[in-house]
Amino acid sequence: MTRAADDLFPNHDGAEIRRGAGQLHATGILPSHGIQTLIREQEIWATREIERNQIQPASLDLRLGREAYRLRASFLPGPTRGVMERVEELMLHKIDLTDGAVLETGCVYLVPLVEALALSERTSAAANPKSSTGRLDVFTRVITDFSTEFDQVAPGYKGHLYLEISPRTFPILVRPGSRLAQMRFRRGTPTFSDQELKRLHEECRIVDGDADIDGGIALTVNLLPEKETGLIGFRAKHHTGVIDVDRIGGYDVLDFWDPLPPARAHTGLILDPDEFYILASREAIHIPATHAAEMMPFNRLVGEFRVHYAGFFDPGFGAREAGGQGSRAVLEVRSHDVPFILEHGQIIGRLVFERLTDRPAALYGEGLGSNYQRQGLKLSKHFKPF
Repeated sequence: MTRAADDLFPNHDGAEIRRGAGQLHATGILPSHGIQTLIREQEIWATREIERNQIQPASLDLRLGREAYRLRASFLPGPTRGVMERVEELMLHKIDLTDGAVLETGCVYLVPLVEALALSERTSAAANPKSSTGRLDVFTRVITDFSTEFDQVAPGYKGHLYLEISPRTFPILVRPGSRLAQMRFRRGTPTFSDQELKRLHEECRIVDGDADIDGGIALTVNLLPEKETGLIGFRAKHHTGVIDVDRIGGYDVLDFWDPLPPARAHTGLILDPDEFYILASREAIHIPATHAAEMMPFNRLVGEFRVHYAGFFDPGFGAREAGGQGSRAVLEVRSHDVPFILEHGQIIGRLVFERLTDRPAALYGEGLGSNYQRQGLKLSKHFKPF
């Protein structure tokens, strides 16, 4: 039964949060208080108590369990098999994470997560790396039992969740409770047309200036120097030290990154194969409180480079009502096979929007300790200001 807009929902520390005001919809992405309801009704459960700060405006942070398995290769279990059945076949060795353990680059690991699901038939879920995970070039994907695709949880799924982890550039130190991925929950299969997106942009100015809307709002790459640093981006170094994923602001930028000066106008930025770059979008983004967004490749047939591993944008990201003044999308860029030239203003992805069933109780940046509100070109939270 749908609750009134002013209902109160209990939190795990005994406090209560108030549901946000807004129009209610039967379908859409569940906001924070909807996730609270799933926890209360045990559609989301965990082997340890779910912490309050795991619940974001429209997503839930997922925590690593106590064991990791080094695998020979990535896999999907298929419709007739469980994940751990395949792990027994593919496991090279088992790793105890209790006191922390290093996951090496170029290796594939699988970690059972603390959180598990018992979804109703009307609720599905989707996962994505957290923004900080993508900015470290750590490739993650959620797998479920009997699944045929990554990062997607079918309606009615009842079972455990597992995270595939493959550090690409930096070795990382993880432990039980480390958060590398996040999950959104969806009621029904709502559609959001370009016409609806045009109306939303007219009302909320999702990007500054005119919007290129065609299957989402186009985002383009910025190759002009930042005012603060004079840089256009960073390129990851090879053979660096280990990064503790739970250590915030603890690492010097120059120990891990080469700063990129402005590219010459006639050449653009040449992406070298298998190098990892951090760049930024030219557009400042304002995600309204009523919607969530995800970055998608603008054309899957353009396979020379991949942009933005961690694609979730929560309601309130960059929005003035949440203390933002427009936030640019940070782009995690990797070229494939051959050198590829990026030019200033080139389209690199599209923001695809979905409405929420209701406005969340708090927006991205509103006292949630959000690390990337009002960002420009910004490395992950693990690094000291540059």
